[in-house]
Amino acid sequence: MGRLETADKQSLHLVENEIQASIDQIFSHLERLEILSSKEPPNKRQNAKLRVDQLKYDVQHLQTALRNFQHRRYAREQQERQREELLSRTFTTNDSDTTIPMDESLQFNSSLQKIHHGMDDLIGGGHSILEGLRAQRLTLKGTQKKILDIANMLGLSNTVMRLIEKRAFQDKYFMIGGMLLTCVVMFLVVQYLT
Repeated sequence: MGRLETADKQSLHLVENEIQASIDQIFSHLERLEILSSKEPPNKRQNAKLRVDQLKYDVQHLQTALRNFQHRRYAREQQERQREELLSRTFTTNDSDTTIPMDESLQFNSSLQKIHHGMDDLIGGGHSILEGLRAQRLTLKGTQKKILDIANMLGLSNTVMRLIEKRAFQDKYFMIGGMLLTCVVMFLVVQYLT
């Protein structure tokens, strides 16, 4: 192991291979010693087995030391390669790949703003339509009163008056249905466009 620390780079692999071969040979000898220790007389067997186990323990430490040395050598060689690669690299300006892809986000944001303004316009249009309907209701109520007054003066029959009132009642349902249909269409437009 002392030769391993002082060996140069060219002979380092040879020394490592020699040490590994020696360790393997020692392991094979220890296996034979273990077999032979089991053939010892019972009073010496325990002592021989203990010595073989101690030798195995020492050889395992040598094997671990060799692996640690190899690991440190590999790490050192990798660091040297990386250092050389870093020093030999020529640096250039950034490519166009460093741009941040924000176009999709900007388009999405502008689409949301357009939809927001469109919804504001729809709400404003709905409000003006509702105000117009209220004004028409007042006008129609006034007209209905005038017609009733004229009809009373002219003596129109009660059945004609009932038909007119029934028609006004049905028109009210058509208006409510139309408003509900408009709300559903606006909801679907908002739901599927966003």
